Amino acid sequence: MRFDPPLEEGRLLRRYKRFLADIETAAGEQMTIHCPNTGSMFNCMVEGGQVWFSRSNDPKRKLPGTWEISETPQGRLACVNTGRANSLVEEALRAGLINELNGFTGLKREVPYGQENSRIDFRLDYPCGPAYVEVKSVTLGFDGCAVAAFPDAVTQRGAKHLRELASLAREGVRAVQLYCVNLSGIEAVRPAEEIDPGYAVALREAVAAGVEVLAYGVRLTAQEVSIDRRLEVLF
Repeated sequence: MRFDPPLEEGRLLRRYKRFLADIETAAGEQMTIHCPNTGSMFNCMVEGGQVWFSRSNDPKRKLPGTWEISETPQGRLACVNTGRANSLVEEALRAGLINELNGFTGLKREVPYGQENSRIDFRLDYPCGPAYVEVKSVTLGFDGCAVAAFPDAVTQRGAKHLRELASLAREGVRAVQLYCVNLSGIEAVRPAEEIDPGYAVALREAVAAGVEVLAYGVRLTAQEVSIDRRLEVLF
């Protein structure tokens, strides 16, 4: 996925009210842009650090730009626009880059399912039946460690999705939790038990029920981002 138009560079002044970030562009312009990340962004940003953003000329938009990439305190790059994850995964699925999910004959997004009024990110149709695939964007990294973690804040919604997947698996339906690790320099991913122990428990219960857990990393630059490798999952 290439960024079109190309991203612009700046530095972060502050992030606040979850969805707002003040930046200074390379040309010295100070502006407020949209932060498309509802998480805590823990270990994912540093005031004064580099950021890259997309600019919009749409006069109907309240804010002129969207924060896309952040320099982390560890010197990595993180794609902080969580809305990119599903598009990256779809691109990789259609290109046959996620080997475990190849061979589908149909792909649908945001399909209603489950007992808790959920929507699955992808339903893939195969001759032998469907696979339900839930995608999570991972951006939490740590100093001196190539293992990323999810989530970066307590997520009841994430635990609900794992329960829904577990219910499908118990019924004999293929259910997959896919972590899209939008962070450079990462070799594996694990549940962030120190942040949300309930999510870690739900993940292990889902695995015990038959849910498949996959993780893929990305190649990330200021010009493009794409899924490029399988990562280890540590439980």
